[in-house]
Amino acid sequence: MSPSAERKPSAANGGVQSLERAFGLLERMADAGGEVGLSELAADSGLPLPTIHRLMRTLVARGYVRQQPNRRYALGPRLIRLGESASRLLGSWARPHLERLAEETGETANMALLDGDEAVYVAQAPSRHSVRMFTEVGRRVLPHSTGVGKALLAHLPDEEVRALLSRTGMPASTERTITSPDVFLEALERVREDGYAVDDNEQEMGVRCIAVPVPGAPTATAVSISGPAGRVTDAARDTFVPLLKEVAHDLSATLAGARPTGD
Repeated sequence: MSPSAERKPSAANGGVQSLERAFGLLERMADAGGEVGLSELAADSGLPLPTIHRLMRTLVARGYVRQQPNRRYALGPRLIRLGESASRLLGSWARPHLERLAEETGETANMALLDGDEAVYVAQAPSRHSVRMFTEVGRRVLPHSTGVGKALLAHLPDEEVRALLSRTGMPASTERTITSPDVFLEALERVREDGYAVDDNEQEMGVRCIAVPVPGAPTATAVSISGPAGRVTDAARDTFVPLLKEVAHDLSATLAGARPTGD
């Protein structure tokens, strides 16, 4: 084997490693709120400062990161186009599953992602009833007062949840909203045990929501049904939860199938 042939796998592996590191840095920036300093990235990622600086310089040149006047780095505008396209695709993949939920439960079906400290609704299928819930796609809500929020946070360690709740402040949307971190963590423990979350008049009076996490999703994802409290009763919950879990499992398989498996 020639020396040049021996170097090829190394070069290829180095390219893959650089991609992994660059994406890892972007994800850490997003987790930190979108703006960080090099020293913070070094402490969080464990990468050497020269390596981080080289990768950030490339990301800045491509528009995926921008350097602020204070020398800190922020997520760049070119990511917006990627995010919008990905969101549209995600909605199209989810829509058949949400339409099944809406058809079989009679209630509005939603899909939400965890984005920073908020839950964002990315897809919806409306209820067939004239009186129904409507949540605009793209709407952002604080997770402590919603069923999807509880389902999204249930997989996180308690200390991360406490940090998020400290940042958001847990404002009350209704008299039923949980505003105590300890009580909220107890609710998350029930979500882990039961496999589903409930918003019982906590985001809006007269509205109940039942949500489940989507297992194995590439980012924290939940699906839910929401409707008037008079229809989304405890008896209805017993019927809805198995269906929600089945649809979440099917959606997980759809998302996995949408991702390339490699050679």
